[in-house]
Amino acid sequence: MSELVRAEVDGHVALITLDRPEARNAVNGQFARDFESVLDRLEADDAVRVAVLGANTSGQVRPVFCAGADLKAISTGDTGLSTRKGGFAGFVYRPRPFPVIAAVDGLATAGGCEIVLACDMVVASDRSAFGLAEVRRNLIAAAGGLFRLPRAIGSAVAMEIILTGEPLPAPRAHQLGLVNRLVAPDEVAATARSLADLVAAAAPLAVAASRRVVLASAYENDETLRRMSDTEIAAIMGSDDTREGLAAFIEKRPPRWQGR
Repeated sequence: MSELVRAEVDGHVALITLDRPEARNAVNGQFARDFESVLDRLEADDAVRVAVLGANTSGQVRPVFCAGADLKAISTGDTGLSTRKGGFAGFVYRPRPFPVIAAVDGLATAGGCEIVLACDMVVASDRSAFGLAEVRRNLIAAAGGLFRLPRAIGSAVAMEIILTGEPLPAPRAHQLGLVNRLVAPDEVAATARSLADLVAAAAPLAVAASRRVVLASAYENDETLRRMSDTEIAAIMGSDDTREGLAAFIEKRPPRWQGR
């Protein structure tokens, strides 16, 4: 049986692909297990500093990044769409040591949108859209959508998207801050990779520490975040990479990060 989520590593960048195009990349039990297995493998690879998450949309008349939960699979008794470690799709609630950039060309709806919302940055084509259509099936967006979408685009617009089930076009999502880069369909992969290369070139300890504080800012108060920032900077100040970063600046050369 072929993997429904696959990955390859190129330098310090992992390229993850949702690979179930015949089912609009919908999540079933095997998909969730494959996604978790891919992440386990990548997290064990010390070379990986950032990942790009794309989708195979070949053969689709209207491209779909991910249609969310496979309702047909659920109706036939497939209840393994979540994992203990990662939640829905083995991904949305999984703590990760590296950032993930979503590379979206097409519709990301329901659980597919929640997968995007669980990523750290988003590159999208101008024909993409993001929706939480659960209310149309008497369901709710319980894989993070109900609280991550309001954080990303504001509560008023998020309420409209959630309560109507109508998708948000990518240009509007870009205006509201959900999408980092809005590009033509044939530029999504290259743009996401370019952004990933910029992250991979930065100091990995500082990237990881900064990301932890940014993620915590969604639910912690300023005083807690100040203490957290102080703790993070104290932990990395004595590292080999901080000494290397300062030496590289003084010597006017690119730094050689070791992640320690």
